Amino acid sequence: MNFEKCVNLINELNADALLLLNESNMHYLCGFSPSEGVILLLKNGDCYHIVDSRYTETACNHAKKTKINVIESNGTFSEEIGKICKENNIKTIAFENESITLKQFNTYKNATNCEFVEINNKFMRIRNVKSEEEIVLMKEANSIAEKSFLELLNHVEVGKTEKQLQSYFDYLMAKNGSDGLSFGTILLTGAHTSLPHGVPSDLKIKDGDFVLFDFGATSKGYHSDMTRTVAVGNATDEMREMYNLVLKAQLAGISALKAGVKCSDVYKAAWDVLEEKQMAKYFRHGLGHGVGLDIHEGFNATPKSVDTYEVGNVTSIEPGIYIPNKFGIRIEDVCVVTEDGNIDISTVNKELIIL
Repeated sequence: MNFEKCVNLINELNADALLLLNESNMHYLCGFSPSEGVILLLKNGDCYHIVDSRYTETACNHAKKTKINVIESNGTFSEEIGKICKENNIKTIAFENESITLKQFNTYKNATNCEFVEINNKFMRIRNVKSEEEIVLMKEANSIAEKSFLELLNHVEVGKTEKQLQSYFDYLMAKNGSDGLSFGTILLTGAHTSLPHGVPSDLKIKDGDFVLFDFGATSKGYHSDMTRTVAVGNATDEMREMYNLVLKAQLAGISALKAGVKCSDVYKAAWDVLEEKQMAKYFRHGLGHGVGLDIHEGFNATPKSVDTYEVGNVTSIEPGIYIPNKFGIRIEDVCVVTEDGNIDISTVNKELIIL
């Protein structure tokens, strides 16, 4: 199915082939993420994966399923691409103009002497509609992350530092089967929780603190993403009120998420809930981002977005409020857009947990 969609793109652009150098785009076709390599897909469906000797065996193993032609290059990747283009009379190549470097562009242009056609965001739009197989892998990654989070809660206590818990969290995800982290785990306590993407430090948890966890695992390259905020020891009335407000905003965003609905309208559904209590000014980022082979891919739910959700999109829904030098709260789930709404693949309780 992935090959068919990409061949359709080649024909749509009136090209003869599609050249891929972006690691995630290559993964979409070859089934793994080589740090270096190049893929050339021809409009007749033939596909070539050029690798160096470090990746030959891995590429061949994946090719048993994908049927890609693996070529181990002893020279340069661009020379191999040039040979394939000459042998197959390739004249026009669609390329990743939004991510390729100028040096790469010039190298492959000179090696092939072909006309290069920009794909803009068209490949992203293909990847943005997930197959059932992709969704299964994302659910697997999410299950690993959730299991690890619930285990970690048994170790969250006064006196532990952000770094101590973050490093143990990362270990738990690896132990429970994650292929790697979706991103650097965010684990913050106290006033640090007001930093949307703060970095774990030596700050110790105190009684009455919020602790914020933003984390993700991966399965065969596919990411999960979740945020939970808990209290340690006790929570003030203000903390409870603000937590429940963020949860109400998140549920409003999830309720609004449907195929055919503008991304900006989904953002507004959550923003409006916060604004009712004059707290939207503390909401400092978009409501959600697409998730898949990259932790951020596809559509974003922001006020300026011009996109509209489609069936098969997978997105986070993550409102938050961040009061400087006081505390922050974020609650995040990942949802799959379906024919009749969406499915929230995150299952961990969202009521305020007080440890």
